[in-house]
Amino acid sequence: MLILREIWDLRKTWVIIITPLLLLPLPLFLGTPHSQHSEGLCAYVIMLMAVYWLTEAIPIAVTALMPVVLMPLLGLLPLKEVAPLYFKDIIMLFMGGLSVAIAIEKWNLHQRIALKILGTVGANPRLLMLGFMAPTWFLSMWISNTASTAMMIPIVQAVLDQLKDHSENEGIFEDAVEHTETENEVLSEGTTGQPKASSEDAVTRTNFNMVVSSSTAHLTEMGEGNPDRDHKQLCKCMCIAVAYSATVGGIASLTGTPPNLVMKGQLDIIFEDNDDTNPITFASWMAFAAPTSAICLLLSWIYLQLFYFRCRSVKTDSSVKTVIRAQYKDLGPISFAEVMVFLHFLLLAVLWITRDLAGWGDLFKKGYVGDGVPAIAVTILLFMAPSHRPRVFCCRDAAASENPSPHTALLDWPSVHQKMPWGVILLLGGGFAIAESAQRSGLSVLVGGALASLDTVSPLVLLLLITTTVCFLTEVASNTTIATLMIPILAELAIKTGVHPIYFVFPPTLAASFAFMLPVATPPNAVVFAYGHLKIKDMMMTGIGMNILCLLVVNLAANTWGYAYFSLGQPPAWVQSTANTTATTLLMNTTTSTMPTATTLLMNTTTSTMPTATTLLVNMTTTAPAGP
Repeated sequence: MLILREIWDLRKTWVIIITPLLLLPLPLFLGTPHSQHSEGLCAYVIMLMAVYWLTEAIPIAVTALMPVVLMPLLGLLPLKEVAPLYFKDIIMLFMGGLSVAIAIEKWNLHQRIALKILGTVGANPRLLMLGFMAPTWFLSMWISNTASTAMMIPIVQAVLDQLKDHSENEGIFEDAVEHTETENEVLSEGTTGQPKASSEDAVTRTNFNMVVSSSTAHLTEMGEGNPDRDHKQLCKCMCIAVAYSATVGGIASLTGTPPNLVMKGQLDIIFEDNDDTNPITFASWMAFAAPTSAICLLLSWIYLQLFYFRCRSVKTDSSVKTVIRAQYKDLGPISFAEVMVFLHFLLLAVLWITRDLAGWGDLFKKGYVGDGVPAIAVTILLFMAPSHRPRVFCCRDAAASENPSPHTALLDWPSVHQKMPWGVILLLGGGFAIAESAQRSGLSVLVGGALASLDTVSPLVLLLLITTTVCFLTEVASNTTIATLMIPILAELAIKTGVHPIYFVFPPTLAASFAFMLPVATPPNAVVFAYGHLKIKDMMMTGIGMNILCLLVVNLAANTWGYAYFSLGQPPAWVQSTANTTATTLLMNTTTSTMPTATTLLMNTTTSTMPTATTLLVNMTTTAPAGP
């Protein structure tokens, strides 16, 4: 047993050592001598990185740096072409959008928005759940879904504590019965409901596994949780509703979650290689994904009510609004910094949406201005704009001191440096390097040719199978990793079968975020699981239904308004040309393979009949009568 334990403890080391050796046959047997087996070498790099990513034998961000070393050494791409892929324009969009999100979090604007919405929805638990979900969903479009969840959950806990006090006297449901079980310690510290494990660790994606590992100790401290059955159901419902709304909100905007940017960047590479423009922009993304996300949010609200509340009437506790108002009052009056951050956020959203709709991007040289330009411009303005109302010259008032206070900007570099997920940026760059290498080496063509036989399957059925596969793969692996590995393959499949690439790429990208079943599947799940109200069984039972609902919505969206908006029934000319070439090649291969058979049959027939004719002639000569 000791030996097995030691082997298990060294499992990551074994993966690091054995994987490169097991994959060595790939460069030898994959590809052609004419191409110097570059397809096999590229496949070797991709498979090696995929194993390291899925097993996390080394940190994910470090694995993403492997193309910088392996691709130049193997002759796939020179370093001067690999390095810029880690700082593409889509990375600028990601950094700019996230910098604005950091400013929103720094000045607690997100918390003010959430509490304001909660104060208007009423005290009925059903509406209260929608009040928790709506702001979480909205904020997750613009800030990290992990941060929006970590911000909302303490508010949820404070409300649940208030509802618990109410339920001890009157019950939560109108048909509630008395319970004789004793009461355990409530999971809260003061009125904020903050767990004893700090939620700061849950805000960043790189540390969310710490939250999952701490949840076991947290559950032990709590004992079995609240013994009141109805209250326990309410706690589960509210917590899981916040996680689901954060996950669903992330797909609504281009910067909402990393897989969205992975898709945008990799499609940029494919369209640029074919001298075409990628139709995916911030505005076009929201035109398709925002309605899809809103429908998923509404269905999740209905689904969770049916799953946890059934059809029972839920009592209203007016004291809940008092708690929410008290928390909002604790924030104090709205500050100058919050107003300024909100104006910058509003400016960025308007610039993103109107670049295509209003056409301000057409005022500049074609192809020069992208969504990253306004993102970085607003970020720079945040470093310039003051966080306090200037009290100099004509703005000085009687309360101001004689010596003006030093200028403090809305955003500072230490805050950005601390909260910017640099590992995700490296992961995006590694994915772009893989996609470019697959295109240049010919591996994408090789894979596409192998998948060309799937053109006999209906695209609608194929899309349903693809999204389902991606959805359940992301339950056990990083959604960014799954998107990075799957998108180039799916794009090549679409091209070889004559389908618009967006049709086979956009819906699976959204499905990569639908991780509802396990705590480790996505950071919002980990955050709510750490509060101790949910067990893995609860998340799996609820999550399977949510997965099915969201998959149906995404497939419906792709075949209705998405199909019309992106003109998916009319693939680009280069896609049709490639598909026709592939079909012609397959036909020629089929014809060539059948011709030797026909020739052989003809030769065999001729050969087999000639001896018979000769034999007949000889026999006739032999049997002829002799002359006089």
